[in-house]
Amino acid sequence: MNEIIKIHNATTGQVTERPLNAKELAIYEQNKQQEIATRQAESEKAEARSAAEAKLIALGLTVDDLKALLG
Repeated sequence: MNEIIKIHNATTGQVTERPLNAKELAIYEQNKQQEIATRQAESEKAEARSAAEAKLIALGLTVDDLKALLG
């Protein structure tokens, strides 16, 4: 992987680009994997909610009906 970091010097306006070093690259990859896992978990949660709502609809209930029954 050839990830690049840009360093902006606000005083001079100079922009320097360089490849990530090993430590930065490890952190980048870890963050990338964590983001993928988070998105996957959110997707699975949304799918489970949709499936649950579909089951309620099949029973002739709404989410509010379920809340009333449990609440």
